[in-house]
Amino acid sequence: MVAGLPQGHSQMHMHPLQRVAEARLRRQLLPSVDLDINLLTEWMSLKSGLDVFHVDPMKVDVPAITAVMSYQFAHRHGILAVNVESHEILIATAEPFHTEWEQGLAQVVRNKSFKRVLVNPTDLHKYTLEFYNLSKSVAKANTSPGQSKVNSFEQLLQIGDLKAADANDQHIVKIVDWLLQYAFDQRSSDIHLEPRRDKGRIRFRIDGVLHDVYELPAVVMSAVVSRIKILGRMNVAEKRRPQDGRLKTATPDGNETELRLATLPTAFGEKLVMRIFDPDVLVRSFQELGLTTENYETWQSFVSKPNGIVLVTGPTGSGKTTTLYSTLKQLASSRVNVCTIEDPIEMIEPSFNQMQVQSQMDLGFAEGLKALLRQDPDIIM
Repeated sequence: MVAGLPQGHSQMHMHPLQRVAEARLRRQLLPSVDLDINLLTEWMSLKSGLDVFHVDPMKVDVPAITAVMSYQFAHRHGILAVNVESHEILIATAEPFHTEWEQGLAQVVRNKSFKRVLVNPTDLHKYTLEFYNLSKSVAKANTSPGQSKVNSFEQLLQIGDLKAADANDQHIVKIVDWLLQYAFDQRSSDIHLEPRRDKGRIRFRIDGVLHDVYELPAVVMSAVVSRIKILGRMNVAEKRRPQDGRLKTATPDGNETELRLATLPTAFGEKLVMRIFDPDVLVRSFQELGLTTENYETWQSFVSKPNGIVLVTGPTGSGKTTTLYSTLKQLASSRVNVCTIEDPIEMIEPSFNQMQVQSQMDLGFAEGLKALLRQDPDIIM
């Protein structure tokens, strides 16, 4: 069946299961169901006797698994270490009947046994590249000349967009690119970069809970923070005071999204938190917020009154911004004047009159509210 499928140039290097999945063949017992890559991997598991393993990048110790074997060895044999314990290594493969690599690997990890598991070839290819590229970028950045001085990294990053950019800068750029794309893939709401004495910790907030993601050498973490500060048009030289910034980038699906940046000086350096804003917040209808029918009707009764004050409170990531913007979007029309006072302006919406708080110019919330009252407002946030 596989041999009879049409083979384009890109398919010549594809795994047979990927080629079958792309052909969108139907199951004989359930004609309405396509033979996708996950279903085909389950079938391969039954034929080979290997358990199916689903790679969770949040639980993978990247430095440990990339130290088991070289990228060249992993790529040549189509395998990837996915878990390292004290006496056993879990080796993922998409070719369960190819075992010629076992003897070579056994000579490298003599004090540990290894167990084979089956993964779908798409994930195997994706994570092999991702894990080894990340490990290489961190190693290069950490061993480059000038690692003893964080300032040398900052000087490199300041010319990151110029033609004279140093190779060391490119390693930091790759780490930052990976960090943002990985956060989007995991649907995280916040990215925490936390400096420690010898290491820097990266954590993602997913569904309201913080998860450890990766550890970077302290000097690399400082360079990554500096790179992000530059992208957010913040003062790289200022490390003693908290700063706020923002940047726009694209998610893997091509949508533009915005990140709000905030730094905090700590005992071991600058801590940086990036809040990721959903680009669909302003186009999402209020019915899509997930409220129960009772809560939806209660909220509608609040915001439909001709006058009054509505107070919205909640912890970080609970949906305050989404709720308020969606509500204002619903209420905004040509018949009302909607004004907001924000610090900072989190989303730009043409139907609102949005004002940015500027404390350095003595324009705070109180001063802004006083000014807005002279603007004939109907709704103020």
